[in-house]
Amino acid sequence: MYDIIIIGGGPGGYIAAERAGARGQKVLLIEKEHLGGVCLNWGCVPTKTLLNSAKTYAHALHGGMFGVHAEKVTFSLTEAMAWKNEVITKLRGGIAFLMKKFKVEVVSATAEIVDKNTVKTSDGKTWQGKNIIIATGSTPAMPPIPGAKDNPHVVTSTGLLDIKTMPTSLVVIGGGVIGVEFASLFATLGVKVTVVEMMEEIIPFMDKEHAPQMRKALSNIDFQLGCKVEKLDGGTVHYTRASASADGAKSVKGDLVLMAVGRSLNTKNLGLEKLGVDVGPRGIVVDEFQRTNIPGVFAIGDVTGKSLLAHSASRMGEVAVSAIVDPPESRQRMRYTAIPWVVYTNPEAAGVGMTEDEAKKAGKNVVCSTVPLRNSGRFLAENGASAPGAVKVVTDGDTHRILGVQMYGAGVGEMIWGAAAMIETELRVNEAREIVFPHPTVGETIRDALWEMH
Repeated sequence: MYDIIIIGGGPGGYIAAERAGARGQKVLLIEKEHLGGVCLNWGCVPTKTLLNSAKTYAHALHGGMFGVHAEKVTFSLTEAMAWKNEVITKLRGGIAFLMKKFKVEVVSATAEIVDKNTVKTSDGKTWQGKNIIIATGSTPAMPPIPGAKDNPHVVTSTGLLDIKTMPTSLVVIGGGVIGVEFASLFATLGVKVTVVEMMEEIIPFMDKEHAPQMRKALSNIDFQLGCKVEKLDGGTVHYTRASASADGAKSVKGDLVLMAVGRSLNTKNLGLEKLGVDVGPRGIVVDEFQRTNIPGVFAIGDVTGKSLLAHSASRMGEVAVSAIVDPPESRQRMRYTAIPWVVYTNPEAAGVGMTEDEAKKAGKNVVCSTVPLRNSGRFLAENGASAPGAVKVVTDGDTHRILGVQMYGAGVGEMIWGAAAMIETELRVNEAREIVFPHPTVGETIRDALWEMH
């Protein structure tokens, strides 16, 4: 009998296994493919590895202002893919080492829940556990667009990460995080990229002031906003304006068409219906301790539909383990107010907490301050005077609490955690002003924005 059986070895599942193993729990981790899940193998890590290759290429091409002149700069897709695969392999090995270190038993198979204490795997074995954590994640969604199914020109994010030759043109359907990141990657490498998005702006959760500025900074991408894709004909995407206009029907052709319209949660064939687990329209229903309606059965990560981010899944895993191991008075709770997000484009975007609009809709007395990143000596020195970027701080004018921080520009993904810490600890403006930032750093712009408020 295991203390915990975890189904899914992604960033939620393997972190939960590590934390539980470190607490002396007997843990079984079931993963059907590779440890690390989508994030490590077909998502976060491989895309960021390739984006770094693209940014390095761009830096080599445009280093003249910094006194660096390179000739005959080329990009090798084969070598970049090889480096991506090497990174993935090293990190998989690291996770496997951690599972051994914390005495987590790993089984390579698919799983079905027989009852709240029994799991059957595809190798015919049956396993008993006091608790079950479901961490089965999500897969790229494929909407029923006419001409999309079985179209050799159409790829998901998984397929695009394994191409052998560089396309000369790419059409991206979807202007969310996945679509825009891939668009930035290929556009930086000289591919002609068009993004077709149904909404009127890219990355819908971004601050309304920052999103158009971010889109402008991605100047080598053709954005077709407010457009509905009607059908595909090979590599040709036919679309119309979502709002009636004189433009009529339009089309754009690409060597490849990336379908980036969201993700489907992996809730099927798990035995959830038989067990009676409550699955809502957004995913498996859980409380703040990641408990489902069935005692001893927990769900974490994408499959809950609450926050489809790797670090959210990891935190949910920690919360679920705490609910199993810790006494009621010291159990951790899942809080979503301070979960940061990052878009790893060139330039990047990041945020945490409320946007200005969200704070206003919540009835807050909103006070904001925005500071350009070029106010930072380091940002100016490393990116140039024309490089785009800004930090915006959203506060409650009555309580002076920091409600949100939004930013875009080179490297902002590495400094958003500090803003997350401020919101998590419920700092007020005067308290956050007392934090000493090293100089010169780009992060100082957060403090500058706080001092701009009066």
